[in-house]
Amino acid sequence: MERESGEQGVTRVLFCGPHFPASQDYTREYLSQYPFIQVDEAALDDVPRVIGNYHLCVVKNKRFDSDIIARAKQMKLLMQFGVGLEGVDIDAATKNGIKVARIPGGVTGNAASCAEMTIYLMLGLLRKQNEIQTSVNQRKLGEPVGETLFGKTVLIVGYGNIGIDLAKRLRPFGVKIIATRRSWCLNSEAPLQSNGLDQNGMSDSLVDVKGSHNDICNFAGEADIVVCCLSLNKDTAGIINDSFLSSMRKGALLINIARGGLLDYEAVARHLECGHLGGLGTDVAWTEPFDPNDKILKYKNVLLTPHVAGVTEHSYRSMAKVVGDAALQLHAGTSLTGIEFVN
Repeated sequence: MERESGEQGVTRVLFCGPHFPASQDYTREYLSQYPFIQVDEAALDDVPRVIGNYHLCVVKNKRFDSDIIARAKQMKLLMQFGVGLEGVDIDAATKNGIKVARIPGGVTGNAASCAEMTIYLMLGLLRKQNEIQTSVNQRKLGEPVGETLFGKTVLIVGYGNIGIDLAKRLRPFGVKIIATRRSWCLNSEAPLQSNGLDQNGMSDSLVDVKGSHNDICNFAGEADIVVCCLSLNKDTAGIINDSFLSSMRKGALLINIARGGLLDYEAVARHLECGHLGGLGTDVAWTEPFDPNDKILKYKNVLLTPHVAGVTEHSYRSMAKVVGDAALQLHAGTSLTGIEFVN
């Protein structure tokens, strides 16, 4: 690869927008010993004006359409500080000779962090976290009466890296696990690899019942808790809709650890209002940053966290190293490793 750098041998890295500030902070810290790598951040509205000065861009929650990409005259790599790239026009990037990549969630601790947050949301809903705080404020003891995770049936919709890590952590709680994946090897005789996983990289021992995404409405009626771990694309947008929610058991809980657009907002609001949906725990919203006055937050059985499932010291330092190494490789003109290209 031919060396790609800016004036005076400097390779410039741009982080877009003010949100998730630890991403640029940890990356800058990791690269602090390399004066030939410059790490900047720009306000979302300023990105189109400055993008032409940079060689690597971490998009975060900035949408990169064909117009912005056309301005990125020196850009060699667009990447995400994580796995979601739904805001990037990948075809436009490809036409402009720009590689697009994500950071694999299974190698940085991001999946583990998200799995832990899922359990936090589950337990928060089961033990009625909002009502607990009310009892504390009102000096009450011994209420509310919560529920255990033990004995519950959990449906994991989207059995990828996060789903697998979640299943590993759920097993000790004594739950039944149902999981779906877009394509799944249904051959129960498929040999296990030396690491105990089947040929699809998943351990059959973690899942009691498995199926494809076509089975989700059928499985919904069997679950006490549904966890959405899907990637957001044209096939999955709004997949948790009125039909799916109606298929769920009355009083069952819904957890979204992936993307807000997977849930049909109005359908979720209706099912909370009528009491069919027993609770919602979500780390992502339909519009971000979140509206603290959103009508859905009036319900005591709704827990919302500000897109922090993957924001842990472990995962963010790991991902900062991946971004930093990509910048160093770009500067040196060597092959880009440690990232997952999508074009």
